[in-house]
Amino acid sequence: MKEWRKSGKFALISLMCAAALTGGCTSGSTPEETEDDTTNLTVVGFSEVGAESDWRVANTESMKATFTESNGYELLFDDAKQKQENQIAAIRNFILQEVNYIVVDPVVEDGWEGVLQEAKDADIPVIVVDRMVKTDEDLFTAWVGSDFYEEGQKATVWLENYLEEQGRVHERIDILHVQGTEGSSAQIGRTKSLLEAIEVHGSWRLIGSVQGEFTQAKTYEVVRDVLETGSIPDVIYCENDNSMLGALQALDEKNISHGVDGRVIVISFDASKPGLEECKAGRINLDVECNPDHGPRVEAIIRQIEAGETPEKYCYVEETCFEPQELTQEFIDSRGY
Repeated sequence: MKEWRKSGKFALISLMCAAALTGGCTSGSTPEETEDDTTNLTVVGFSEVGAESDWRVANTESMKATFTESNGYELLFDDAKQKQENQIAAIRNFILQEVNYIVVDPVVEDGWEGVLQEAKDADIPVIVVDRMVKTDEDLFTAWVGSDFYEEGQKATVWLENYLEEQGRVHERIDILHVQGTEGSSAQIGRTKSLLEAIEVHGSWRLIGSVQGEFTQAKTYEVVRDVLETGSIPDVIYCENDNSMLGALQALDEKNISHGVDGRVIVISFDASKPGLEECKAGRINLDVECNPDHGPRVEAIIRQIEAGETPEKYCYVEETCFEPQELTQEFIDSRGY
């Protein structure tokens, strides 16, 4: 890494008073100026997907709380507003500003080769967070995030066990699948798990896959449209908590019961505070954790690099699942997101 590359803010060199013997300043001399402390900051450029969900907001806040001046950093933050082209432009801007590190939470997995090669040529380490990129592994230094496929497996194994407990193993189960942003790692992994489980279980039937885009508003619209056809699923599989909130809104409008002892089994992902509140209330059946507190994890990677160490290429976060009977208000209030 280039030793001279700092924050881009260059302080004036202090002017020394030329006082003989006494070491004091002579009358009319320029006062001594202190060096700008920001020259010692490590500059991190972070391109975030957007602010489409509570999870995303929590992820952003984790980064901002970690990469502060008091911690020795200057954070250059960019909100991509769900557009990959905005992220590519931001990364190129970070390269021009000669930041020390680039952190990117990619909108989708494909299409990163060119700009990541530019970062590599500029000798700037790139840390990918949350979602993955499909590219040559030499083009990024490390990735940290969740195993979205495993999250989906947790959800489908839970559903299998839950139906068995209810004596519904051989009963036809109609599933409505609410997908997240198409092409994102979370959508790909959670979708893959569900489709594999449906293929294995002959009594499970996919009645539709709709695009919720990880937002409450969009999911409300698409689930409402499905319900208006008269089709009521046995299970709604929502790929994040904001989508789940939109699905509940549509179900409530139609007076269709859901959750514990309800007509519709609802599965969600994230385990954000709003999601856990709905789970504790029994309005959904399962919330699979996806932890957004990635700021400290990214900083740990940076500290390894600064120490001359080689971080692990892939760092997966350990996560769990939550059911209504396990949750207390005290536990929900104690969580940071």
